[in-house]
Amino acid sequence: MTPPSRTAPASRTATSALPPDGLSATLRVRISAGDVHYGGDLVPGARVLELFGDVATELTIRTDNDEGLLTGYTDVNFTAPVHAGDFLEVTGTLQRHTRLRRTIAFEARKVIAARYQDGTSSAAVLSESQVVCRATGTSVVPMAKAQAARHTG
Repeated sequence: MTPPSRTAPASRTATSALPPDGLSATLRVRISAGDVHYGGDLVPGARVLELFGDVATELTIRTDNDEGLLTGYTDVNFTAPVHAGDFLEVTGTLQRHTRLRRTIAFEARKVIAARYQDGTSSAAVLSESQVVCRATGTSVVPMAKAQAARHTG
């Protein structure tokens, strides 16, 4: 005798669409004199992490219609100094996702460098952008928002 058929629970992929891995967001920002904390117009690394948070917010708004909450960073590596007058291009790329968590790879690159040693308003477009920081972060979104975003497509 054949066992009675059971209705399988609805598949998450059949009824929902989690955010696509590889989705990215980019900001381009001028670092101001108000961001300086150290001698030599040096800006603290925390300013770059703040920009990573802004990118994470944009990504979770795009994927879940909610700002989400950046809960932490791993593998933070500062590779070059940031000074007032520099322009940074900050990108976050969705690496992995679960129902409520979004793992994001961040990278900040200097695309214009202040050249105050050449004059008070001097700057130069870099022929090749310079990585100033890389990190990985995790954002979480409220369950109701994540579910609603998946069901509205």
